[in-house]
Amino acid sequence: MDDRPDRIDLGRLAIPSFVVVVAVFAAMRALAVEPWAVPAFDLYAYWLTRDGLVYATAHQGETGAFLYAPVFAQLISPLTALPWPIFAGLWTALMAAPLAWLAGRYALAVVLIPAAAICVASGQLDLVFAAVILLGLRWPALWALPILTKVTPGIGLLWFLVRGEWKALGIAAVATAGVAAVSAAVDPVAWAGWIGMLARMDFPELGGGLWFLPLPLGFRLFVAAALIAWGAATDRRWVLPVGVCLSLPTVWLNSPTILVAILPLAAAGARTPAGAWVRRAVPSLPGVPFQLQRRELERQLERWRRRLAT
Repeated sequence: MDDRPDRIDLGRLAIPSFVVVVAVFAAMRALAVEPWAVPAFDLYAYWLTRDGLVYATAHQGETGAFLYAPVFAQLISPLTALPWPIFAGLWTALMAAPLAWLAGRYALAVVLIPAAAICVASGQLDLVFAAVILLGLRWPALWALPILTKVTPGIGLLWFLVRGEWKALGIAAVATAGVAAVSAAVDPVAWAGWIGMLARMDFPELGGGLWFLPLPLGFRLFVAAALIAWGAATDRRWVLPVGVCLSLPTVWLNSPTILVAILPLAAAGARTPAGAWVRRAVPSLPGVPFQLQRRELERQLERWRRRLAT
């Protein structure tokens, strides 16, 4: 073991380095440094809700198109009251924060992956969804967020249904319905517009510079449902991020960022903040401590190594 005082511990520098990178990027936006503060992408659509919600002409893939339920706009209204550059910088930092929790020392490496970089730069909610997938195992009411934004990720509730976790399923359903009811009472006109937009089932078409997974939503929902049901029946939590990603109305280039939620569930991510939380608050397997699972995995890898060596 090298105990030299001049040795640099790269592991300890990983998270601070990530924080510095995000802080610099967010600061450039807050200070209106071009081109980082150009009014575009999803975060600009969120900011524009300060001027009202217009669902009649909203289409996926258009800059400034707000597609989420009115409750989301209502919740972020204190932030949208800020000037655009300040909002852009603050939103960037808020969207990057879940990555530090999910990936820990791997956060800087993950944010350099194109999908994750696009997610943070555009202000999309993929990293928030990734955090909700894990936290929702303990606090199922959090599933209201992906349901009241993208709607179709609500297929993740199949996890509770298949496992017979009726209390968790009920909490998620009641929380979502309750939040929606209160929001609709505040602005029923906006809710009518949002429901009308959903009824149009308007999806982007190939071409025009838009890149997305060209598979029909119905097919992807079927695959996601089957995958989540199988994972719930066999206690494979890693399928939840995959299923939610596949279930999105449109799987854009940034959408696979949701899969970062798999890292805390794997042995390699056990020491990330999210991984430590999951194993403390949501045991990986009933009656089977995670350390035993990790040792079994290490033994299996060693057996495979010996076979390859012979």
